[in-house]
Amino acid sequence: MPFIFPANSKMLKTVYIVLLSCCIMSCKDGKGEYASISKEESLKQIPDSVDFSFHIKPILSDRCFACHGPDKNAIEGGLSLNKAEDAYAAIGENKDRFAIVPGDLEKSELVKRIFEEDPNLMMPPPESNLSLSNYEKELLKKWVAQGAVYKKHWAFVPPEEPVIPQIENDQWSQNEIDKFILNKLETQGFSPSKKAEKEQLIRRVFFNISGLPPSVEQVNAFLEDDTPNAYEKIIDSLLNTTAYAEYMAADWMDVARYADTHGYQDDFERIMWPWRDWVIHAFDKNMPYDEFVTYQLAGDLLPNATKESILATGFNRNHKITAEGGVIPEEYRIEYVEDRTITFGTAFLGMTMECARCHDHKYDPLTQKDHFQLFGFFNNVDEDGLMPNSRVIPKPYMTISKEDAEGVLSFVNMTGNSMPKVDVMVMQEMPKPRETFILNRGVYDQPTDQVFPETPAAILPFPEEFPKNRLGLSKWLFHRDNPLTARVAVNRVWQRMFGKGLVESSYDFGNQGALPSHPELLDFLAIKFMEDGWDLKQIMKYMAMSATYQQSSEISEEMAEKDPENTYLSRASRLRLSAEMIRDQALKISELLNAEVGGPSVKPYQPEGIWEETTGGGGGSTSTYVQSSGKDLYRKSLYTFWKRTVPPPSMMTFDASSRDLCTVKRQETNTPLQALVLLNDPQLIEASRALAYKAIGVVGQEPMNQIQYIFQNATSRKPNEEELQILNKLYLDALQKVETGEIVPEEYLSIGEFSVTADIPSKQITALALTAHTILNLDETISRG
Repeated sequence: MPFIFPANSKMLKTVYIVLLSCCIMSCKDGKGEYASISKEESLKQIPDSVDFSFHIKPILSDRCFACHGPDKNAIEGGLSLNKAEDAYAAIGENKDRFAIVPGDLEKSELVKRIFEEDPNLMMPPPESNLSLSNYEKELLKKWVAQGAVYKKHWAFVPPEEPVIPQIENDQWSQNEIDKFILNKLETQGFSPSKKAEKEQLIRRVFFNISGLPPSVEQVNAFLEDDTPNAYEKIIDSLLNTTAYAEYMAADWMDVARYADTHGYQDDFERIMWPWRDWVIHAFDKNMPYDEFVTYQLAGDLLPNATKESILATGFNRNHKITAEGGVIPEEYRIEYVEDRTITFGTAFLGMTMECARCHDHKYDPLTQKDHFQLFGFFNNVDEDGLMPNSRVIPKPYMTISKEDAEGVLSFVNMTGNSMPKVDVMVMQEMPKPRETFILNRGVYDQPTDQVFPETPAAILPFPEEFPKNRLGLSKWLFHRDNPLTARVAVNRVWQRMFGKGLVESSYDFGNQGALPSHPELLDFLAIKFMEDGWDLKQIMKYMAMSATYQQSSEISEEMAEKDPENTYLSRASRLRLSAEMIRDQALKISELLNAEVGGPSVKPYQPEGIWEETTGGGGGSTSTYVQSSGKDLYRKSLYTFWKRTVPPPSMMTFDASSRDLCTVKRQETNTPLQALVLLNDPQLIEASRALAYKAIGVVGQEPMNQIQYIFQNATSRKPNEEELQILNKLYLDALQKVETGEIVPEEYLSIGEFSVTADIPSKQITALALTAHTILNLDETISRG
């Protein structure tokens, strides 16, 4: 049973905070598979056949590539281990030694050095602060003995249709996903978990698809529906809601680094919300992913480009723009192009292109020339590096009128906008292409060799028939032989549905990224996604219908020890709700949520004075926070005004991204501040009061019925008898404290704008609201299930 405490109990709040601070998660090594273990244990685990991609390359990348990797300028001792021809080459002054002689351990210096005990000779050297475990040494030794066969990095090889495992007496699998999962579980000696209870399952799929909880009525209807396709009907209905489109858009805001301000010192307001409206519209009509991305990369370059396709290119203008006096405009213009280049690499390729700006990439086969050739695709925009003042719209931009919003751009919500038109930044090519150069050390004023738009050959050479512009780049991105695009996309969908990707480092598919836990499944899903027309709704439904997804999140002590991170997916992972979900859930179950779609951003409750304390002094609308009122206070979190220098504090506390850069995976933390937000955020206190009023109106005056109804709203299940008794005692204690004056109803009930004229005693509603607030603080309430 979770800890439950009165919201006004200072002592118990303190205890809870101390408990939380003891639970802060430690940093996790993404390559836990290679953790140091004893020699006795490691020797038992050495595979019969050592694979370069999955066993050797991660070791070389982690421990060797800093000095012996692909960056030619950083190679020491004349040895690069990046490619076979370099690794096999003669080394030393007389070229009479070899780091690796395939099949010959005696002549291979690499093997000698990794087992060397002399600190002057051992590799990696002690001063590098890197070391190899016994397991890793034995792996390298066996690899050399077996011929030291090099393979291309797994992510740079186009996905191939894998053989679907055939499982004997398989009564569990619902689709091909489960066969891949079950096959690996059985290999490890594990078994899948039982199916989740229906209450848990409907809560999980509601949050994963719509970002909102099911209502009590929806839960009860699902419990009573015994038809074989009851669950599938829930999925289909959710995928056809606007809430699905808004939730998908909320995730895309992180990828697109969307904000309502320009960033930097003065952080002036900008208008980009019509682009956000387009994103919602695109997800709502289930635009295929390849078209969705092409519109954003090159909508202005499409044949017969429309206002809609041009508006979509706002994706590439969401970067920060400075208005700070004294800056060098060209320096910042270069930064804007860099931002677009890096965003492209992270969002669509899962590659760290920023690491090749100043020199060749130290771990991946990406040269500095590759970087600036890709940069060239985004360098042909007639834009200024410096914005003169807050009133100037950075060019190029398009104008959207009221007539547009009533016609060709009907998805743009202009009802909350007082102006007859809005100007939105978009992309537009210059008539004469701008020259692009490799910049020495990445510095704006140190151009060296001229380069032309091109893609990294290590990923996929750019086809000659494609135009050398952003439209050609999009065609390259969705070329059938591009090894990354589909994998990166389905991996993020998997991350959304299961909590982490099959490649845990969804932002890095390179040598330093995590290996796929189920490589064959990843390839199967990537090919399926492409062959099914890049249909996002279909691939999400496919994942949700799997038995893997429908497992219970219960975990045994044995599995907690053997697979604590749930890498093998023998259960459903228990996941905390996102920052947006926590707030939106409270608004939804309390019936405060304003379901209006699109339009300008709004300003809900936040601590007073934080904008004013951090203003850059340039004035403008962002120097002072003017809180919204009425229904605008209760819009979804997707529409919360995002000031880059001071993002919404409650959301940041729950790990929302800052939107400074493209983000495809948020941090996950547990901190005492999160408990304080749940206890003190006016939005949650107000929602608790509204929920209490709602409960009285639905189930009447009996406190036990009210508490049960509130609990089911918040957790999607009914409380058991013990939980109900604990909560009822809490309610009675709160009522007694109101009677004795320890709690003052007038003060507590005045928090927030919500008020009801219903004739309900203030003492009763205060006690019930405090109980509701406690329920909103439960771990189960802020978890997906």
